[in-house]
Amino acid sequence: MINPTNLTSIKICIVEDDTLILKSLQQVLNKADGFSVIGAFVSAEIALEKLKTYEPDVLLLDIDLPGISGIEAIPKLKRIQPELNIVILTVHEESELVFSALRKGAVGYLVKGSNSKYLLQGIREVFEGGSPMSPSIARQVIKSFTPNTETNLSERELEVLQKLSNGTNNKQIAEDLFVSTNTIKAHIKNIYRKLHVNSRAEAVSKAMKKGWI
Repeated sequence: MINPTNLTSIKICIVEDDTLILKSLQQVLNKADGFSVIGAFVSAEIALEKLKTYEPDVLLLDIDLPGISGIEAIPKLKRIQPELNIVILTVHEESELVFSALRKGAVGYLVKGSNSKYLLQGIREVFEGGSPMSPSIARQVIKSFTPNTETNLSERELEVLQKLSNGTNNKQIAEDLFVSTNTIKAHIKNIYRKLHVNSRAEAVSKAMKKGWI
């Protein structure tokens, strides 16, 4: 898993529990000029144990990992190597996860499956001091700063409503937003009251017609 590096290569470590994706990333990066994968780990725990030995320039970090999640691992990794450039590489595009990762110290957020050219550009960008984001993620970030003057729903209520529109149940919404199911029930009750509706279907339909979700 370790390859010789030269002075011009960006040293990269990858934390990814899917071995097929891990191997694919290694192949893409090691074949590209100026990039070198010096370490690959299948869990955050292993990365935390080995990081000091490798000292990469950039670390590609998955969110869904066995044991410690990618988001939980970010501050722990930063304590070991404070200047480490952590780029989240995941299938998740939910705004709450994006902001949670950025708040904890990630400097970039790329979606898996993107063209390898964009992956290389993103790594190069973060190495040079930038904060790369996939276009879909960037749009969400921009949207989050746009005042919503058409509704009196709170930002969290809109997040819950978005998840309801995807068919997500209360338990899963609670887990995604790191709150209790009772809190989600309270949010849904407030959504019904504010939108003057009596069901999830009505709430979602009304929100979609108004362009809120």
